[in-house]
Formats: sequence, C-alpha cells, structure tokens
Amino acid sequence: MGNRLADAMSPYLRAHASNPVDWYPWGEAAFTAARERDVPVLVSIGYATCHWCHVMARESFSDDDVARMLNDRFVAIKVDREEHPEVDSSYLAAASAFTRELGWPLTIFATPEGRTFYAGTYFPPQAVRGIPSFSQVLAAVDEAWRERREQLDETAAAVAEALAAASGAETEGELPSTARLQEAVATLAADEDRVHGGFGRAPKFPVAPVLGFLVEAGPRARELGARTLKLMGASPLRDVVEGGFFRYATRADWSEPHYERMLIDNAQLLGVAARIARSDPGAQWAASLARGLVAFLTQSMQLADGAFSSAQDSESTIDGVRSEGGYYQRDAAGRAGLDPPALDEKVLTGWNGLAIDSLARTAFVFDDAVALEAARRAADFLLEHHVPTGGRLVRASLGGVASPATATLEDTGMLANGLLELSVATGAAVFAVRARELLDAAMAAADRSPNPGGIPFAAPGGADPVLAARGLTMPADPAEGVAPSGVTACADAAWKLYLLGAGDHYREAAESAMRAVAGIALARPIAFGGALGLMARLAAPIVQLVTVVPDSWGADGEPGAALVAATRRHAASVSTIVTDAQARAFADAGFELFEGRSAHGGAPAAYRCRAFVCAMPVGDADALDALVVRF
Repeated sequence: MGNRLADAMSPYLRAHASNPVDWYPWGEAAFTAARERDVPVLVSIGYATCHWCHVMARESFSDDDVARMLNDRFVAIKVDREEHPEVDSSYLAAASAFTRELGWPLTIFATPEGRTFYAGTYFPPQAVRGIPSFSQVLAAVDEAWRERREQLDETAAAVAEALAAASGAETEGELPSTARLQEAVATLAADEDRVHGGFGRAPKFPVAPVLGFLVEAGPRARELGARTLKLMGASPLRDVVEGGFFRYATRADWSEPHYERMLIDNAQLLGVAARIARSDPGAQWAASLARGLVAFLTQSMQLADGAFSSAQDSESTIDGVRSEGGYYQRDAAGRAGLDPPALDEKVLTGWNGLAIDSLARTAFVFDDAVALEAARRAADFLLEHHVPTGGRLVRASLGGVASPATATLEDTGMLANGLLELSVATGAAVFAVRARELLDAAMAAADRSPNPGGIPFAAPGGADPVLAARGLTMPADPAEGVAPSGVTACADAAWKLYLLGAGDHYREAAESAMRAVAGIALARPIAFGGALGLMARLAAPIVQLVTVVPDSWGADGEPGAALVAATRRHAASVSTIVTDAQARAFADAGFELFEGRSAHGGAPAAYRCRAFVCAMPVGDADALDALVVRF
C-alpha cells in the first residue's frame, strides 16, 4: 500500500499518513480507482485542529480491521476542509439531505461519479445511544452497494438534482433601509441570552460577523454587540492567559469550550473590539480586549515568515497522555513547563486577509506599531508567495510550498479587504493598487461566466476542477455563520475602493451583490452578519476623512499632532493619514479622494468630505471636531 499523504501540503492529511487506511488525497486518481474497481467512495472531511476528527482518527482510522474493510470495499479520500472549502461546501450541502447534525468530521459515501448517497458525521467505534458504529455503517453501505445498487444510484441522483435546483434559486431584493436593518437587529435581540451573552442555546459560537453588523447598525445595536462581546471576553470562551478565544462552547454559559483557537475567529473579534473602542472611548474593556487579541495573534499565531497559521490545536500531550484542553486549563505558571498545543501552520490566503484587515484597523485606531508591523509582514508574505504576478492566486501554502487547491472567492475578497485597510493605515497606495487588481480579476471572471442571481464577482481561477468535472460545483455560498462570504468580502472591498475614489462601478458592484442576498439576509440575520454589516454601511451617510501631513513631519510634539490623533478617533466611512507624497501617489494611481489634497504651511491639514464633497481643510483638532457637527 502506497502512502499518498506523506508529502501533502495539509497538516491534517499528514496526520493521517501513518493510518493503515489506503487514503487518497482529493483528486481525479481516487475517482478513477473507484470506477475501475466499481466500489463506492468514502470522502472523509475534517481539519487539523478538530477534536472529534482526532477522536475518530484514533478510534477508527487507526484500527486495522476498519482499515481492512475500507481498503477492500471502498476508495477512501481524506480532505482538509480548510484547503478545499468548495469540496466541503458541496458535500455539506449534500449531507444535509441525510442528517441535521452537520459538522466535522464529515463522512460522505458517494458513487464513483462523486454523487452522495449517504452521509453522517462522527461515528463511534461501538454503537451507542442509537448511533451505529463506524464498522456497522461500512458493512451496511457495502451490502447496499452490492445488493441494492439501483436504489443508491437513485438516491444519489435525487440529491444532486435537488442541490442543482436549489443553487439556481433567485434571492434578489432591494437594498434595505436603516429601518429594515433595525428589524434584523430586533430579530437578533429577541434571541439574545441576556444572562451569559450570545444568541440561542448551546452549543454557542462567537458569530463574529453578526457582532460586526451590530456595531455598525446604530447605538442600540452597538450596545447589543458590545454587551455580547464583553460577556464573551469575560467567559471561559476566552483564554485569559494568552488572550485568544476558543472555537465554541458546549454550554450556554460559555463553559466547556472546544479548545481549538482559530485565526478566522480571533481576527474578526479583534476588528469588532477595535470598532467598539473607537466608537466609545469609555469602553476600556474593549481596548484591553483588542490589545490582548493583538498579543495573541502576534505571539501565538504569527509564523517566522510573517504569515499567520490557521489554527492552534485543542489537544496537547501532558505527562505522555493526549489531553483535550489540559494546557488551557492551567494558569501561566502551570503552562511554563509544557509544550503548547501544535499550530496548524498552513497559511490560508483569505484568513490571513482577515487578520491583516483587523490588525491594520486596530493599528490605526490605537496608533499601535506592533499591530501595524504584523499586518504589513503578513501582507508582504502573501503578495510575494500567494499572489504571483500573472499567475493564479494561491489558496494555501505550508513552508513556502503552495497547495494545488483552487483559490476561492473568499481568498480574493478577504485579501483585497486586508490590503485596503493596510493601505489607509500606512498611507501606502501600493496596497490599494494590489487590492484593486485582485477585485478587477474577480469582476472580469464574473463577466466571463455570470453567476446565478447576477452577483458581479467570481473566483478568477474557476471552480474546483474535480467537482466541476462531475457537475457538483455550487454557486458562491452567501451564508456566513463563521466569516463573511466570498460574495460579501468582494462587495466590501468594492465599496472601500469606491470610497477611496476608484470609480462608481465599484459602488454599483457592491450594491448589486448585496441586492442579490438582501432578502435572505434580512430573513436570517444570524447567518448573514457580514452582508448585513455591509448593507448598514451602504445605508449610512458617506463620510471620508483624509489628513495630510508634510513629508518631513515627525509625530508627537510636532504642530498638528492633536489633529492627527483626532483623525484616528473620529468615526468615518474611511479615514486615513498620509504624507504629501503619499497623497500624490494615491491620486496618481487613480484614487480621486486624494486629488488636490496637501498639507498647509508646513502643518497637517484635515479634509472632511461627504460623498466626495469636501469642506475647507482645517488645521487643528477643535476645528475638526466642529466640522463633525456642522458638516
């Protein structure tokens, strides 16, 4: 038996390389083998820091008898959901026809054409509480394949047809008014756990996109979002020693968390904390929480090359025994002699974009050099290694080796957003230019191959080729329980480009994308926080603030230092501090907002604009404060 996973890019696949199961990675070879042998396919999907994935690996995939059955009667494929999110989304949708308990490990049984005829999640080694053992499931599937093949083929065809019909559904509506958005806020408020924070009953997740929407949607909504984040930050969901949040909690009071710490959650929660701190200078808890998250991201998650790892494991080895959460249950002194849980050092383009975005935003608000340098290092790595000139965007890499996986729309949108936020935080136009290139490629791809619903963005590299060859691709999923969808991320980047003066067509693209999801987002706000947050920004008055300092301007103690500080704290659709030379670079690159902007008389000057109509520049903080009231 050959070992096909030993050299995989994914740490999750490498962790299964020593299994007695004859695993294949995702690709054509596995389906070819299944056709030639005329056996069903097992597609097992998980990720490196998934607790129950670890458990099933130890209980079942390391068992010789289970492996023998799998090797004799199936072709087994192991998939890292973070490396291949399209594959995960497609099979999650198919699995929903068989179980309401969706999650990971995801266990799919499919025909050699890749069509699902049965699915589940974790299966135990022995039957318990009505759940069959994994061996029983394998035996039943094998028997059905040999004796009731026609029935399985009919089931697989019916599932595929239902998914195809659902993927073509139209959801377009009108962009919501502020009043309609408040109805979504009311829906969320009705589901709030007023004692412990969060929404709904256990298990409970941080739902960072929803918190992001709430802090954008007016004072009452902001109060709800702030209350939720404050309670979470003081709960067992957060590791007070190292500052990061865990993935989710199994109990309503946020206790008994699943201890993996994900980049995707912590990056977004940092952005929420920074927004709250900026809108309410008295919210010292938010500023403290933001600083703790910056420390966690930079000290625990950032790799030596500047990129961010995707997650830190929930398990560690303590006294020779694997422990779920044992490391995190100790205080700083108790951890001193222990090796921390392993990092999944896989670098994901989209997730790194989220980290760059929040770190740059935090750096601007707090004038935080550590956060800014961390964001810049990550961006430099991605632009060098994941965005090759004239080549395809890279989805993931490990140790500088790129994954063959196809980059998704979220990679384009999230990275573009991060680069734009870094551009306004540093004053460096080059990052905005690179973001515009990314988004232009996504808009051109949509022109070549229009999406259902008229969404004006598509992944430039196309769909996963293995899924596409089997007719299993789905439109970009607009739902966003964990993070903004690729559609929302691209629309948000388009809106930011418009605010910087890159052109009306970016505003039109953002609005078109949000109209396409408005109806379903308003109906299900808990699953569309990112889209609703952008809709709130679209509905709000446009305020642009550009403060220009002389090229030789230092910082504290210089004339206009108070004006620069005021620029950081004033809420606006977009705010930036640039030198004279940087303003010219933005203008020369085609960003209209910066045309004619300059310092005055050797001192900083602030330009406050309402939808590109600007007041006369002011040179001190009091005058800027007065402009906020008058203009």
